[in-house]
Amino acid sequence: MGIVDSIPTVHFFETHRIERNILVSTPSSVLSLRQLLDQQPTPKPYLLGPGILPHQGILFVGGEPKVGKSILVANLALALAAGKSRAGFEVPNACRVLFCQFELPTEQLVTRLNPMRQPLGTAADNRLLVDTRSQGHFLSTTEGFKHFLDAAKEAEAQVIILDPLYSTHDKDENDTRAMTALCQTLLRLRDKTKASLIVVHHVKKSVSRHEVGTAFRGSGALHAVGDSYLLFTRHRQQQDIVELRFQFRYAPAQKPRRLRLDPKTLWFESADHQPPPLPDSRRKVENNDVKGCFNKKEIALGFNQLLHKIMTQTPCSKRTAQLAIKRACHEGAVHHQNGQYLLPL
Repeated sequence: MGIVDSIPTVHFFETHRIERNILVSTPSSVLSLRQLLDQQPTPKPYLLGPGILPHQGILFVGGEPKVGKSILVANLALALAAGKSRAGFEVPNACRVLFCQFELPTEQLVTRLNPMRQPLGTAADNRLLVDTRSQGHFLSTTEGFKHFLDAAKEAEAQVIILDPLYSTHDKDENDTRAMTALCQTLLRLRDKTKASLIVVHHVKKSVSRHEVGTAFRGSGALHAVGDSYLLFTRHRQQQDIVELRFQFRYAPAQKPRRLRLDPKTLWFESADHQPPPLPDSRRKVENNDVKGCFNKKEIALGFNQLLHKIMTQTPCSKRTAQLAIKRACHEGAVHHQNGQYLLPL
């Protein structure tokens, strides 16, 4: 056999040796639980707790219009940048926050942030960064996505706030495929920047009492990417109080939380430990109260006359007065004859 004939053989053995070395040096993809535990890094603490915003997580904040979503998110931005816990939100460490706000001009945003800043002093000044050119850029376009990547890189952002989500795209939010694509873009932004995201989004027109994550518009797609959901609603009985409800993918469930806005500082403060309301000054109307409505000049009263006298002389509701008349008749304190109420003889 000549030299030329031996070349393929040499080539075959050399290739086989290289392939074998590659196979040997490539780590196995099948690992034991012990190996996985040994390789598991120490979990990083939540940026916002308890359990609300995990490291490189996505938090969706939603609520009805004009309920204060943007003010609350601005509160969170300042708290995160200052490393200060506020209104029951735990902030273990200060972090760099990129604020992408699409609805207010920069001047108005600064006007809103200034009174919020006062209780914190200068703690957040150098770590809260505002993207002053975010308006008009869409995450759904290549150029727009690059803008947010560059802004996050310049800010060295650990948290990126997008307020609101609908201003970051030009897609139909009723289109499941379009929303799925948008959510994949949010994941890309998170993965490329290694930052956590806080995304403000609006909710459906009709939301039941117990909905949280499913209350968000496009919720089917959002459920695939969100780690936490915070729903913001007005309290039914007290209009100056808002209620927060939570849903988490990984963290334990939390009870709803109530907040009240301080109009001077523009900070939401906890309303869960407010003093109980004063007892109702109205009281049960006794039979003697009903009998006291009669006198020598008014020995007989029509129903409406008697009802009015009871409500005037005894602080009570119309319903309470009606029940008092019925009870007085039943117990013989007054008599009802020919449409008139009389004292017994």
